Amino acid sequence: MSRKAKKMEKQQMIHKEDGNILQALGVTRSVIRPREEVDIQLREDRIGRYFKKYLNKFVFVEFSDEFMASNKAGHLMKGVPVPLRRKEVKEFAGGKGIDFLVLAENMAWVMGCDPHFKYTKNYCAILSKLYNYKLYEGMMKEGRDAAENGEMDNACIHFRAALCMKYDYLHAMYSYARACRVMYEHSKNEEYIGRFKAEALDWFEILTETHPRFAMGYYYLGYSYLNMGLYGKAKLAWQDYLKFGRNGRDRREITKRLNQIAHPVAIEDGCLKIGAGRYEEGIDILEPYLKSQYKDWWPLHYYLGRGYVQADQISDAVAEFKKVLMINGSHVETMKELLQIYEEQDDRANVKKFSEKIRMIEEAQAEDQAKLVEDTQKENKRIEDEEPEPIPEESRESFDTSELDEFEPESALAAADEAAKAEADASVTEAETTVAPGDADAEEAVADTADTVETEPAEAKEKGLRKAKIRPRSRKQ
Repeated sequence: MSRKAKKMEKQQMIHKEDGNILQALGVTRSVIRPREEVDIQLREDRIGRYFKKYLNKFVFVEFSDEFMASNKAGHLMKGVPVPLRRKEVKEFAGGKGIDFLVLAENMAWVMGCDPHFKYTKNYCAILSKLYNYKLYEGMMKEGRDAAENGEMDNACIHFRAALCMKYDYLHAMYSYARACRVMYEHSKNEEYIGRFKAEALDWFEILTETHPRFAMGYYYLGYSYLNMGLYGKAKLAWQDYLKFGRNGRDRREITKRLNQIAHPVAIEDGCLKIGAGRYEEGIDILEPYLKSQYKDWWPLHYYLGRGYVQADQISDAVAEFKKVLMINGSHVETMKELLQIYEEQDDRANVKKFSEKIRMIEEAQAEDQAKLVEDTQKENKRIEDEEPEPIPEESRESFDTSELDEFEPESALAAADEAAKAEADASVTEAETTVAPGDADAEEAVADTADTVETEPAEAKEKGLRKAKIRPRSRKQ
């Protein structure tokens, strides 16, 4: 057996043991996403549009051959333009020279603004050669300091730059997700809120998948799910938090939250069962809540109505749908359910009545949506062009990550990458041993192989239960 094959076998044994350890600890989330979904340089950048304005502060120049020859990363700089702020160009041209730490900070800004920038990989290679891990730790400190001062664009850019340097960096994942959450909570722009909320949720999920023993990832993920009305997912995230969390105050808080959402979780489960066609189970779960504190939740009546339709209890269904409209008078989906019932009953008066109501509401909604789109586009232009004011001091959160210091991260993504590389290396080695000297086609095939080695049901979510606007406790020191 070749040396590389032995290495691969050893790696596989290690990962198998790691998996058994995680299972013993109760970690059930073993999802390993493709690299293009978790590497900030590769994944879709849904919020980058709000940082591109900062790139206008830079011009790009190339180093002289003499400078590159004298620098230990010079061979990596050839043909790579580096960013300078406009005031630095004069210093650079005047022969005063530029401290390379200044250039490193500029590169960090460019990478953080646009991880897909043409030279991001080059910048990462140069900075890694010159500063190793100390540089992305420095980026984290810059980001934390900016967040503490309420300068959230600045903070977010530095966290993104750190993720460009190390895509599975625990501190950067955690801080970036939290920064996105703070940013959407302090905005009134619908599109901005939607983009940052999706980004925060994504990164809290990626964080828990990548570092499944890190408790605070589940803490914030649970709140993200809760405020989207996804009670079942919030419950699962918080149960995982309790497996790993050691902070007594936070544990008491989450235990209290789990007790508070016990009934909403059950109601959501009943709604999901009806949505999936298991109406008898759903009705049995939901009916007891008609005499509870949740009797004014319109989704409870809406889904019970749908369940009754499936059970052919039409009069009960009509009664529940009418209760929905008493609570939420413009709920078009409920009107369409009633319209269908009245059409089947040939109740022409109600067919005409609800057809007209649906038409009027949909026209009004279309007008409102068009106005919202117009207003959002104007506000987007302003946000994309202007630098925001710092968040008021009374609304700032602490981004102190001392709580992470005692945690030793083990990246599931890095482990998967190592296993894939080891397997690919072994495949190449095996192929090499079978290539006859002078066999050009086979040699080309081996070269090609080596080149390829690179480092709830939607319906319930759309209809939704009432979204709880519950925030984590303030983490100010």
